[in-house]
Order: sequence, then C-alpha cells, then structure tokens
Amino acid sequence: MNIIDSPFRGLGGVVHNFNAGPSILPKTVFEQAAAAILNYNDTRLSILELGHRTSLFQSVMDEARALVRELMQLDDDHEVLFLHGGASTQFMQVPMNLLDDKETAAFADTGVWSTKAIKEAKLFGKVEIVCSSRDAGFSFIPKDFAVPNDAKYLHITTNNTIYGSQWQTIPKTSNSLVADMSSDILSRVLDFNTFDLIYAGAQKNMGPTGVNLVIVNKNILGKVKRAIPTIMDYRNHIKEGSMLNTPPVFAVYVCMLTLRWLKSQGGVAAIEKLNNEKAALLYAAIDESPLFKGTINKEDRSKMNVCFVMNDPSLEEAFLNFTKENGIVGIKGHRLVGGFRASLYNALPISSVEVLVQLMKAFESKNA
Repeated sequence: MNIIDSPFRGLGGVVHNFNAGPSILPKTVFEQAAAAILNYNDTRLSILELGHRTSLFQSVMDEARALVRELMQLDDDHEVLFLHGGASTQFMQVPMNLLDDKETAAFADTGVWSTKAIKEAKLFGKVEIVCSSRDAGFSFIPKDFAVPNDAKYLHITTNNTIYGSQWQTIPKTSNSLVADMSSDILSRVLDFNTFDLIYAGAQKNMGPTGVNLVIVNKNILGKVKRAIPTIMDYRNHIKEGSMLNTPPVFAVYVCMLTLRWLKSQGGVAAIEKLNNEKAALLYAAIDESPLFKGTINKEDRSKMNVCFVMNDPSLEEAFLNFTKENGIVGIKGHRLVGGFRASLYNALPISSVEVLVQLMKAFESKNA
C-alpha cells in the first residue's frame, strides 16, 4: 500500500493518537461521555451539573471504586480513593501521611518524576536515594541495591514516561512499598496487594485530567506525629468514600466508563497481552531499522512509552512532518530528551502501531 494515498492520511481520515498524556481513550467512552454531557441516563440533566451528593452520582463513584478493586484484585486492607489533582500532588501528600521529620524514606531515582517526588519528600523527612540511573541519562533501571531496614518506605516510579524505561520486575522489600504508576496503571498484571500505596494520575490509561487514583493499605496510616490538614489526610477521604469535598464529577465518570471498557476487553490480563504485542511490533521495527535506534537498555524498555531517535538527527523534522501528514499525532519526544516517543496506552489499537511501522519503513526506503 502507498502510505501517502492510503486511508490512514490524517486530513479527513483516521488519526492515530500516540500522545503521552492527556492521551487516547476508547471511542465508546467518548461517545458515552458526550451523550452524558447533554443528558445523563435520561434525567435531562448533564453529568456536568449533577449534584455530587445525589444518588445518581453516588452510584458512579461506587461503581468506579468497585471496578478498580475488581480489576486489581485488591484485598480488604486496601482502600480505593479518587482524589483531586494529579500525581504531583501525591509527591507531597504521601510523605505528609507516612513520614515523620526524623524518619527516612528510600527512593529509586530513575527519571524526572522520581526526582520531583524526592524533592517534595525532603520537606517532611529524610531521604536516601538507594539507586539511580541519572549518570547514564536514566537509560536503565537499577538492579543491585539495598534498602535500609529502618526506611519507612521504598518509593519507585514503575514507568518513566519521559525516558521510556519501566520496572519489569518489582523490587521485593520488607519496607512498605510506594509506587507512582501514573503511566502504566492497569496495563499489566501485578500483585497490587504487595504495594502499600499506589498513586496514578488518570490521564494516561484511565480517564481525563483532573483526578488521581490512590490505592492505600489503611494499616500504614495514622503513624506520623504531625498534624495533617483535613483535606490531605487519607483517613478522612477513606471515611467519606472519596466524597470529603466535591469530587471532580466528570473526570470520575469518564474513569468509570474506561474501567467498564477495560473489564469488557477481558480485564488487565487481556490488555497486557495486547500491550505486549504492540510494544514488540514497534521495538522490532526500531531494532531492524538502519535509520532509527532505541534509547533504553532492552531489558528495561517500557511497554507504554517507546522512546527512540534517528542515527541522523537532521532527518527528524522531516520524519515528524511525514508522519503528521499521514495521521500520526503525538510522537515528538519530550523536550528534555528530543527524538521520538510513541505512547502505547491501553486504548491504542494495534492497527495504529502497524501504520506507524509502515510509515517508518516508507521513510527508510526514501532516505536509507
């Protein structure tokens, strides 16, 4: 097929959304959410004007929390919260709830977001960086490190959106385990009960911006001596079922729809299989290419954010223009690293990856 003349062409045709976030969501979710803006469940009310204390919205919140619990197979010790803000709010809310000023938290420094979390934790206690890949441009995930026995928790960022690395094996530790899963939440099967606290901005795999998922083992709370502001105390949100204050109603509703969609696809195990296929297809094209090359150690490559560059950087702009002309959106790399980044989140169909690979090969044939 001639790509330029194909139905994949962007103008008037299909758009393939590889944005890193806010990112692609299922088409059916957009359709249902759009309808609900005009008329939610035949109430003649918009979801945007629905009272958050009404039974109508309470059922949305209840279902969203129940779907998370089901999809992640959480035990009774773990609570599900939908809170305001993104992961950046959790950078300070986690240590505020878990770390006293004379206590130590252990951190794996594997990218920009872990670095930001480290900065905020230092406001509440001591921080020990137990491993880092900074000197290598965050191009790998550290393997050999020790966590101090007295550390209150170990914090990891499971997937590094900017650099394209991912923890393929979650470290085992006797300390509490805290994870920022913003860019790979619900993308693969994990024993989520081994984590004492998980947080994730919704705008990658689960919904729109404006809401944050927090999974917390209630047994780790209430241990710090400091006074915690009411709105920042996880225990208050647990007590009120994520309704301590007015929740981001529309964002929670879209999350609920997306979680329904994920369940209908067969759940996390089924979507992991598809995610593996998408990543394998694109990485194979990169590794076989005379023009492109990956930037992360192969054993640490992310299944969500595929980062790569060109052997000849002078061709990058031409390739970006070529892909844009043919319906590819969002593959320009982060400003800190340049190159390209293709985000393969749950809702991205494998057909979009196939189109990107076709375009890479077509560009190679003209420029090799």
